[in-house]
Parts: sequence; C-alpha cells; structure tokens
Amino acid sequence: MRSVRSVRALRSRRPGRARPCAVVAVLAVLALLAACGGGDPAVPAPPGPSAPDTVRVGSADFPENRLLAEIYATGLSTRGVTVERRFGIGPRETYFPDLRDGTVDLVPDYTGNLLRYLDPAATATAPTDVVAAIARRLPPPLTLLAPSAAEDKDAVVVTRAFAAATGVRSIADLAPLCPTTTFGGPPEFATRPYGVPGLAATYGCTFREFRALDSGGPLTVAALRAGSVQAADLFTTDPSIPGNDFVILDDPRSNFPAQQVVPLINSTKLANPAVADVLNRISQKLDTSTLTDLNRRLDAPDKPDPAQVARDWLSSAGIG
Repeated sequence: MRSVRSVRALRSRRPGRARPCAVVAVLAVLALLAACGGGDPAVPAPPGPSAPDTVRVGSADFPENRLLAEIYATGLSTRGVTVERRFGIGPRETYFPDLRDGTVDLVPDYTGNLLRYLDPAATATAPTDVVAAIARRLPPPLTLLAPSAAEDKDAVVVTRAFAAATGVRSIADLAPLCPTTTFGGPPEFATRPYGVPGLAATYGCTFREFRALDSGGPLTVAALRAGSVQAADLFTTDPSIPGNDFVILDDPRSNFPAQQVVPLINSTKLANPAVADVLNRISQKLDTSTLTDLNRRLDAPDKPDPAQVARDWLSSAGIG
C-alpha cells in the first residue's frame, strides 16, 4: 500500500561523452553504495534463495511498509534469527513474484489488496472472510501468519475546501462529479481491481483524467494541495491527511476491502519456531492507532531513522 522516493539521475553540465575516468569513478561509488547499503537497505535482487537458516525480509517502496519490514527484521534478529534485508522492492506486482521464486522470504502485506491481487474477481470485504479467501488462493509454499488488528486502507481523499464547495462526503457523492475530476495516485492504481476499474464498477465513477504520481507520498499530497488533482488515493494511516486537513470520503459500497497488516512468509522458514512466535507477537501488539502513531513518528521534522523507530517500538511492546 504506501506511501517515498525518488532517484535523481546525474547529468553532466555540458553535452558530450563522459570521460572514461569519470565513468569508472561513478561505477566504483555505486558499487560501494550497493555493498554498504547505508541507511536504506534496498538492494538488487539476490542471485537465489536465502540460506535455510536465514530469513530474507522484503518490503514495498513506501515508508510505512519499510518500517513494518524493519520491525519484523529487528524483532527476528533479537531472537537470534539471521536476517537479510531487501527493502523498497516496489509494488506487489514486483515483490510477489520474488516471494514465489524464493528471492524474498517475508514481507508485511495488507489483506484486502493481497486478495484482489490473487483474485481480481474476489468479493470478500469483511476481515475474516478476506483472510479465509487468501488462504485458499495462496500458492505454496507461501502462507499467512496471524493478521494484526492494524488496518491501513486505500481511501479517496479530497481537500476540505473541495468537500465544502461540492458537498461531497462519500465516493457515491463524488460519482456525478467524476467526469470533471482529475484523480491522482500511484501508477498501479490505474489497473488494480479496487483502483480506477473498481471505482468505475462500484460507483459508476469515470474520471476526466488519472495522473500517475506516487504511492501515498509527497507528489500525491502536493498535487492535492495545489489543486492539480481534485481527489487522490492516500492511505488511512497517513499523517499528511490530518496534517493538511484533508477529508477521507466514505466508502459505503466497500470498494476497498479490509486491509489488515499481516506477515506473508515462505512456510519453509517456519521450521525455526522463533520466527512464527516473534511475528505473531508483533501482530498481537499492532493496532491501527499504533500504526498511525508510528507513521507520525516517521514523518517528524527531524526525520528519525526508521530502524531506531522500530527498535523503540519493539522495546515498548516488550518484544525487543
């Protein structure tokens, strides 16, 4: 689901062919950064599956999911489990194939969107129904552990001024205005079953234009504030929503299903009982209020290290 994230290409000040020594220097620096990892553990795909006694933890490419992955990784490490990090892989369309081929062992996922990925025609929306439907559709050796109470749903969000001027309170209210509305969100929202196609099927909402921005990140927030989009896909635990006095439109027809945070793991990694024990304890302690607060901490002006935020929370929860 969320929300950070751009990589700027280096450009020379003058046109012309790069000098060989400069190219060598740049390649050397990139190789060093890839080896060291720095503060961002995102790395290219490894050559094959992790060692039997190692859990390779992956994440999507937005802050909340990276933080959850760090909480999983750090919690496992405190119980002596060998962990490798591969964060910032991309959307589900990218990381799920990695789970299937074994280049990633564990990711924090969201139940409703995972179900729609596995079965675009799925109709389950209630939390227990969604989890049961996923269990029937997951390809082996993938399995779900206990879902948490924490829920982070996609939401159609507008500014307070737009809501006041149009009187919209729900997506159903927005539907007659969709032909004059520009909508912003992550690129994958254009094709996902609960995204633009889902809003059209569920509410008869056909937008004038869809603008591919980012996953609940600064581009989407900035576009909404500037008025270049009138509605956008953000996540319900995003601190930018109250921070900007945005309005979440009600979803009376449940276009967006339940979205519990859940560990999605390769079952072969459960041979070590500590793995399931730690991850289930994390899920037991994680609720929506806690997740919202963790996102708020990440968004603080001093931009704290996500690893430190993870350690602090695990300690406060009696897990670290």
